[in-house]
Amino acid sequence: MADIKVQVIDREGVIHDLEAPTDMGLNVMELCKASELSVEGTCGGMALCASCHMYVESPHLASMPEKSENEEDMLDEAFFVEDNSRLGCQIKLADEHDGLVVRLAPVG
Repeated sequence: MADIKVQVIDREGVIHDLEAPTDMGLNVMELCKASELSVEGTCGGMALCASCHMYVESPHLASMPEKSENEEDMLDEAFFVEDNSRLGCQIKLADEHDGLVVRLAPVG
């Protein structure tokens, strides 16, 4: 598959339908930044900040890889954390994520 569809719901509730390549090693944070959505990604995708905190909407949460220890540690320090919280920099765009829906978390 060349491109997948990803839906991003911004902090104002506006839905952005995006197409993303899966053959470039990009993550959801990079896709959001390239689409000029309000995601900072201050640490550059190293799971050292929580400025790309987002919620993975079901049913896609079940297909996500497990959180790394670094991601868990950062989410422990983030605001507005929910069970479906993830760092966008840790979600690599892959064919199995076609149709993924994420909602940007409020800024703390």
